[in-house]
Amino acid sequence: MPRITPIQDPQPETPVGTTFAQIKGKLGKVPNAFATIAHAAAALDGYLAFASALSNGRLTPRQRELIALLVSQANECQYCLSAHTLTARKAGLSREQVLEARAGRSEDPLNDAILAFTREAVAQHGQVSDAEFEAAHSAGLDDGLLMEIVANIALMTVTNYSNRLADPAIDFPVVQTQL
Repeated sequence: MPRITPIQDPQPETPVGTTFAQIKGKLGKVPNAFATIAHAAAALDGYLAFASALSNGRLTPRQRELIALLVSQANECQYCLSAHTLTARKAGLSREQVLEARAGRSEDPLNDAILAFTREAVAQHGQVSDAEFEAAHSAGLDDGLLMEIVANIALMTVTNYSNRLADPAIDFPVVQTQL
């Protein structure tokens, strides 16, 4: 049972109702995670605006999913692992690539560098060592990509922490947090 009950069927003419209509139009439903964050309409609107802005960045949808999977694994967020396993598969990642991303690895050298930097940034709360910083640069991650990775970590942390706090019902095929 959720600790914070997701908002269900808000009045269409309210700001939350308008936002829900937009989410439904894009995703076909309003996931429980969004319906829970909607208790703070500003938080949901900010999250969606941030996600939209990042979708126009240099990281590909697949790379953003790799980051989402790794961050959600690190934060042990079963809701986000379940949701992003599904969206990663829709973005073209195989089951094996999803599991590898959750473990912080990829066979693709650039994606492996993205995951290595993400893993270090999450583990060190942003205090990436000089050696890791240089390794990221040597692997082809410029300063812009590093900042974009950090922004994607922040985005995922919002939903991970919200879901860990609220404990909404998982409305995606459930994935276990254990690898």
